[in-house]
Amino acid sequence: MSNNFGDFQIGVYFDAVNGVTSRYPFDAEAVQRKAAEALPDWVYRYVSAASGDGRTQQENIDAYKRYGIIPRMMLSPPERDLSIDLFGKHLDSPIFMPPIGLVGLCSPDFQGDIAAARASAATGVPFSLSTFSQAPMEEVIKHTGDTPGFYQLYLPNDRELAAGLIHRAEASGYSGLLVTVDSWSLGYRPMDLEHGNFPQFRGFCMQNYYSDENFTKHLEKAPHEDQPAALRHYAKIFQHPLTWEDLRWIRTQTKLPIAVKGIQHPDDARLAIDNGADVIYVTNHGGRQANSGISTLELLPGVAAAAGSTPVMFDGGVRSATDAVIALARGATAVGVGRVYALSLSYGGAESLTHFLKTFLAELDLCLAICGFKDIAELKAAGVELVTDVKNAGSRRDRGPSALRGEQHAAPRT
Repeated sequence: MSNNFGDFQIGVYFDAVNGVTSRYPFDAEAVQRKAAEALPDWVYRYVSAASGDGRTQQENIDAYKRYGIIPRMMLSPPERDLSIDLFGKHLDSPIFMPPIGLVGLCSPDFQGDIAAARASAATGVPFSLSTFSQAPMEEVIKHTGDTPGFYQLYLPNDRELAAGLIHRAEASGYSGLLVTVDSWSLGYRPMDLEHGNFPQFRGFCMQNYYSDENFTKHLEKAPHEDQPAALRHYAKIFQHPLTWEDLRWIRTQTKLPIAVKGIQHPDDARLAIDNGADVIYVTNHGGRQANSGISTLELLPGVAAAAGSTPVMFDGGVRSATDAVIALARGATAVGVGRVYALSLSYGGAESLTHFLKTFLAELDLCLAICGFKDIAELKAAGVELVTDVKNAGSRRDRGPSALRGEQHAAPRT
């Protein structure tokens, strides 16, 4: 079944003929400019911050410029199918919203988790709720409609609390569990340290903890009555050095499919699968944890090859649908759009995020269509080209475009 997301732009042009132009932007740079004006400075700083000198965050963004797609003409697929299968669900597109711990503060009413869930319902783009949220998980999932929602788990060192969070996610209707393994300790973030800016220590985005009896039973008073005590207890349980035994334990606690979030090495992909993972999630936390300096886009093909038939979720530096196309061609099953979706909440809540997601899907669809691909499988089969290879080959008079066929950097099939 086709779903031509690109038709969205036709409606925009027709509206303009009738004198109605969009209040919201159509590209990531404009989104960021509006968010910088709309968000409180401390929220904008937190969402924008990177670890160390920021080289990993910047490398995530810059990596896409090294790759491109060679369009094929006279194919012109009038109908496209961008659908994928993930977590046992059939999704209309390969795009999802990754978990962001402070997204609850990114909408004007400080209820960004619910706003994102509503945008998910309106667009079919799955929303991933972080353990850190402004509303409890049971409330957020009510707003996702027919679109599957994912729950992200930071595993505490309290097994009763961990089990409680997992069981709540399953009981309330989430379709997949994203277990984050790269954040057992906070990364070194100079921008946040400069202002002492860790919003969770101020009580923001703590509702999944504060609504869990396995957390509150350790407190003499309710969290809202003695927040310092609640935060002291949180500080005791958050840092938990993870092992593969933890993943095996999580597997015993739920029937939900599990994605292991934070994988960057092929060997870790294999170990995750051996220890119960149903999905591999390639990410370096947007450059906010280890400032290791290698983009997830460069690491993706090796991990995807190691994962074999196991689906691969991916995020890191995606700012445009062109970036997403390149990530899909290099082996991703599903691509997460991170900071930009959070920032797009800032000036219109669910409505502005819905607009952003529709523009992103339209660009993704039109890029594939104009390049001659009717679906994701054809894109993966074609792969991507290193821009330098294409430039060098084009400069050699004795070689025509057909010579490039033997040099394609095709992504492994997933």
